[in-house]
Amino acid sequence: MAEIKVPELAESITEGTIAQWVKKVGDRVEKGEFIVELETDKVNAEIISEEAGVLKQILAEEGDTVLVGQVIAVVEAGEGAAPAPAAKEEAPAAAPAPAKEEAPKAAAPAQVAAEETSSERVIASPAARKLAREKGIDLAAISPVDPQGRVRVQDVAAHGTAPAAPAASATQAPAAGNGPMIFTPAADTDRVTVEKMSRRRQTIAKRLLEVKQSTAMLTTFNEIDMTNIMALRKRKQDEFVKANDIKLGFMSFFTKAVVAALKKYPYVNAQINGDEIHLNNFFDIGIAVSTEEGLVVPVVRDANAKNFAEIEKNIAELAGKARDKKLGLNDMAGGSFTITNGGVFGSLMSTPIMNGTQAGILGMHSIVNRPVAVNGEVQIRPMMYVALSYDHRIIDGKDSVGFLKTVKEMIENPEDLLLNS
Repeated sequence: MAEIKVPELAESITEGTIAQWVKKVGDRVEKGEFIVELETDKVNAEIISEEAGVLKQILAEEGDTVLVGQVIAVVEAGEGAAPAPAAKEEAPAAAPAPAKEEAPKAAAPAQVAAEETSSERVIASPAARKLAREKGIDLAAISPVDPQGRVRVQDVAAHGTAPAAPAASATQAPAAGNGPMIFTPAADTDRVTVEKMSRRRQTIAKRLLEVKQSTAMLTTFNEIDMTNIMALRKRKQDEFVKANDIKLGFMSFFTKAVVAALKKYPYVNAQINGDEIHLNNFFDIGIAVSTEEGLVVPVVRDANAKNFAEIEKNIAELAGKARDKKLGLNDMAGGSFTITNGGVFGSLMSTPIMNGTQAGILGMHSIVNRPVAVNGEVQIRPMMYVALSYDHRIIDGKDSVGFLKTVKEMIENPEDLLLNS
């Protein structure tokens, strides 16, 4: 018999939430096989079985918080068919005991089994499963947009309006017995939908609040004429794709421009450690990526040593891993500066919040045709607002404005980026 324990993932991670069991009691488990998905503050981890056998017992349900080292399941040597009759024999044996106490216990496994048969076979994200349980929706009844059949949060939320009434009663019923569930002041529960924050969302909220409270954050703005870089990109796109099998995007240009600006203004690439300023001599650039569960920031390592194609491929790989929840802790640790692009969602201008202990973050925005003065004449040009949020404790206004101006000049004269590569 082997115990499945929550493994040590990193020094900063002490607990997690059971996101999804991919095996159920009685299933055959092979050595090294993935049996449960654990959601932590930073990443989703796949926990495997160290022994082959049968999943004899599950000690933590989906949604439960578990600690590192805690036993969450038991695997016993066997073929997988033996546990099923054992469960059936235990139910009659419990029947002669006091009916009021044992009847619910005997019914529980049957209820779990019924739920599993209806929705366990459906491929769904952990967040979608949680939302479906809260709304009382059978995953098997949902028609996913994903051509591969994976049910996502959007599919559950868009699953008609009929389940709204059962969802309201479901959230209301536990409120009578559990204090924390009494959340909505409205008498008509159809007017309010209560969602429990995921562990990832709680961590994001906590970190952003800490940054706002522990730094002297200011933001400076500028605008960039994207005419030349758009022309260069259009002129070189076919050649670039043919040579590198990936499109030439704006992110590689901005990453290169940021590296050039960080070299010129090193305090923007620094961080405070106690009463010391640590000037980073490396250029690990975080690229903010939006996922179902919030923003994550994987890191392009040594961006100064990579060419445009390498940066584009690195960003595409990290973004894919983020969307598939395959990012590891090493993918997100240790960045020295961050770039976030709100323009992909249509943002015209915003104030980005710094990431962790970093001293600066660059916000990109939508490219919009606007009238601007060019050599004394009004012309319509593709313009982008950019924002630099920075820690004023170590970065002066002169450096912040100079940094953003350098990025502007590099993007407006993209040939200079090639000389700096």
